[in-house]
Amino acid sequence: MASCVVSIVTSFLCMLLGCVCVSAQHQRAFFVFGDSLVDNGNNDFLATSARADAPPYGIDYPTHTPTGRFSNGLNIADIISEQLGLEPTMPYLSPLLTGEKLLVGANFASAGIGILNDTGFQFLNIIHIYKQLKLFEHYQQRLSARIGVEGARKHVNQGLVLITLGGNDFVNNYYLVPYSVRSRQFALPDYVRYLISEYRLILRRLYDMGARRVIVTGTGPMGCVPAELALRSRNGECDVELQRAASLYNPQLGDMIKGLNQEIGSDVFIAANAYQMHMDFVFNPQAYGFVTSKIACCGQGPYNGIGLCTPLSNLCPNRNLYAFWDPFHPSERANRIIVQQIFTGSTDYMHPMNLSTMMALDSRA
Repeated sequence: MASCVVSIVTSFLCMLLGCVCVSAQHQRAFFVFGDSLVDNGNNDFLATSARADAPPYGIDYPTHTPTGRFSNGLNIADIISEQLGLEPTMPYLSPLLTGEKLLVGANFASAGIGILNDTGFQFLNIIHIYKQLKLFEHYQQRLSARIGVEGARKHVNQGLVLITLGGNDFVNNYYLVPYSVRSRQFALPDYVRYLISEYRLILRRLYDMGARRVIVTGTGPMGCVPAELALRSRNGECDVELQRAASLYNPQLGDMIKGLNQEIGSDVFIAANAYQMHMDFVFNPQAYGFVTSKIACCGQGPYNGIGLCTPLSNLCPNRNLYAFWDPFHPSERANRIIVQQIFTGSTDYMHPMNLSTMMALDSRA
């Protein structure tokens, strides 16, 4: 009884302080799927050009060395772990992910991938989403060997999942080159519908594999990243066509998630409006303490948006002043703004609930 009272009081204090409590008795596992926005090093173990294994990547990471993250420091998944008081998840391909580390969860994400298997073909060896799900199955087998089949099932059921897909299906597939295969096969509205139908199968598969709390991020404002400003913009305005793609895709993703939850009969999937989270600081960077949302901190050419971030690239001295770290990826500070909305954002940002609400509900179950 006393322990229950302590738990209730602790939960109440956490709600007052705006934090999220994780029971000392049960550390919730965290599983991450997706692309370079959340990859924390899997591609370093692969023969692929989609890598972030050279300076200045990682310049603001605690070790000040490249880690495989496409960031100057922490990515979205890292910050969620940090805010939950969890150990950071390890890349699933890391040989260090053994023993008790399996209980923390795992990161299966791989830079360059998309919803479709042909997305990112130019990067050669990357872990496409169905391969990531296959690795999740393998993870569960390893976990079962350690804590038993029933223990593993419960651990996965009680875990938190983050999945980030979709952007590459546009920038590294449909719009990769003029007259791409997919753009000749589909008009844009039909392509978006096809992506949504394929994504639904992926999310349903995640559910069938035991995922019960899944944050699903939409695409950001793809036409506003420095890479696309450099390639497509004459006056610094966001590219109209890529913005049109995002405006078609994101509402349909939200509708699909609502329908899937209704079919299951539970709010398993939580839609994160990454588009609006980004647009807040893209259109008003000064309000968030940035000097620019058009120029990448690291890069070259117009808007520092051409090519990759390399040791020879232009590099800003203060990463906290830039919304974008490289031509495609937000800075750690921008990622922290995004994660704050994931935790506490209104239903304009998180639907049907934010992560803090979800955690509070689960703590009472």
